Amino acid sequence: MKQLIRRSFVGITAALFVFTTASTAVAGIPFFSQDDKLPSLAPMLEQTTPAIVSIAVEGTQTSRQQVPEMFRYFFGNPQQAPQERPFRGLGSGVIIDAEEGLVVTNNHVVDNADKIKVKLTDGREFEAEKLGADAQSDIALLKIDPENLVEVKLANSDKLLVGDFVVAIGNPFGLSQTVTSGIVSALGRSGLNIGGYEDFIQTDAAINRGNSGGALVNLRGELVGINTAIFGPNGGNVGIGFAIPSNMMKSLVDQIVEFGEVRRGLLGILGNDVDAGLAEALNSPANKGAFVNEVAEDSAAEKAGIQSGDIITAINGNELHSFNELRAKIASLGAGAEVELTIIRNGDKQTVEVVLDAAESMVAAAEEMHPALEGATFVTGNDRAGNAAVEVPEVTEGSPAARIGLRPDDVIVGVNRKRINSVTQLSESIEQAKGVIALNVQRGNSNLFVIIR
Repeated sequence: MKQLIRRSFVGITAALFVFTTASTAVAGIPFFSQDDKLPSLAPMLEQTTPAIVSIAVEGTQTSRQQVPEMFRYFFGNPQQAPQERPFRGLGSGVIIDAEEGLVVTNNHVVDNADKIKVKLTDGREFEAEKLGADAQSDIALLKIDPENLVEVKLANSDKLLVGDFVVAIGNPFGLSQTVTSGIVSALGRSGLNIGGYEDFIQTDAAINRGNSGGALVNLRGELVGINTAIFGPNGGNVGIGFAIPSNMMKSLVDQIVEFGEVRRGLLGILGNDVDAGLAEALNSPANKGAFVNEVAEDSAAEKAGIQSGDIITAINGNELHSFNELRAKIASLGAGAEVELTIIRNGDKQTVEVVLDAAESMVAAAEEMHPALEGATFVTGNDRAGNAAVEVPEVTEGSPAARIGLRPDDVIVGVNRKRINSVTQLSESIEQAKGVIALNVQRGNSNLFVIIR
């Protein structure tokens, strides 16, 4: 049976909860039932579940059907009139600020929704306003205005350990307030092609369809993660689920609150993962982390003294497992953030202080690059290998960019087979090109060309 990675938003909800070991109680929360003194999670759940909400969305999706490739010789590339189809769905959310009414969920839960309704565990329902979202990290921030809310306190997700117990709470398959348990199976998971920036907590707590946007907490009821996806055949639970670390979520939410958008940080390096073979070749004591292939000129990394051949093993004292994990953490920290990187150079360990640059996240005026690109949004980001490239987060239906074949979530890695790594380079390469222009595009796991004539 083929295994698939699937979003866990399918009209239902849930929340995950992570625990550190304790013998009797944590921060005053007993772990025994009052009647017979048997071990119980009920006291913690009683305090935590009011902060987990159900989210119902309604909206319309627009689709167009293109003429099949074999018939375009006769008909060109016309498109049918757009078809609007209503959709409804359910997900979960987590109240992180009771006073301000702030609720965190997954972006894919509320994406394209015209109406968002939040339901509390006490039965109250409220219309929600979306303050902002980040599709690449799959985080969205909502606001509601009721009184007497309960919030979840934030924990330091970098302190989470493999083996910590987890409890999932929510509405899998529409069953409200369902609780399941497990452990943290792995940390720093990436390369799953779930989102643009991946640094997931993996758990074997039973998660099924509809568990998107829930919370991951420790035994104190403190938030350590936001549930986002499952891995398994036909979207069913096989003991592999993924959650976004709370530290990553907090950095993104803070930017949305302050700026109304996410302003990513940029280190300015190209690289790849460290494995045992590379470590042996470099005579390095580190067999995991992020290897620096190239340092961009005048970048934050160059200013901090990072060099090609360095191995970055930790960020702010927390161990790194891969280059993608470093990329996700840097991107979520935001422009201007000060970070401490632990590096190994020629076998010696040292630390460097880095002030992150602002990622080139401006939306380019696509039509100014070329009329055929009108309707597309271009943002400097990364390809699936973690190298700098140009992401295409949006393409307007029926636009010139859609007609030449660009699609949302495409990644442009080159122009006429020449590598590009920023929106600026894309613009310059198109301006310098003559005649037909071939964009080298990554789409999912495929590589293809989009031709501009």
